[in-house]
Amino acid sequence: MLPLLLAVTEAAHEGGIAEQFGLEPKLVAMQAISFLILFGVLYWFGIRPTIATMEERNAKIASGLKNAEETQARLAAAAQESAALIKAAQLDAQKLIDEARKSAKEFGDKQQADAIARAADTLVKAQQAIELEHKKMLNEARGEIARLVVKTTEQVLSKKLTDADRAAYNDAASKELSVS
Repeated sequence: MLPLLLAVTEAAHEGGIAEQFGLEPKLVAMQAISFLILFGVLYWFGIRPTIATMEERNAKIASGLKNAEETQARLAAAAQESAALIKAAQLDAQKLIDEARKSAKEFGDKQQADAIARAADTLVKAQQAIELEHKKMLNEARGEIARLVVKTTEQVLSKKLTDADRAAYNDAASKELSVS
């Protein structure tokens, strides 16, 4: 590039442009060299590290975007998994509720059957007690009737029977009543 610059300055010097503007080819060449040195130093120590930093930053941004996309995909997968878990938990809860209802119904049916059985048993016992009381009353009534018959017979027969006949009739009636 330097030879090109020297050639341009010489051509300008010969053509009279340099003289018109008051340019000295030596100074222009030195300024061009200074500019190239400054450009090289700035490029080497300023622009090149800046470009490297920008590329590194771009790589980090791309990596961050990639991680964000992966995280978003994992988040969506986790949301689907949690929705599936919630649905499974709801199904399990519904099963438990159904089982509890079934168990409560069975328990209620069992309690009702037990109550019916107890009521039937109580009814049978009450009927047996009534029958027993009925028999007892009949026996008492028979005993009372027999006593009244004996007493009445005794009063009727006392006028006409002797003491020995009365004793025999009383014994026979007693034996008859005790057998019944």
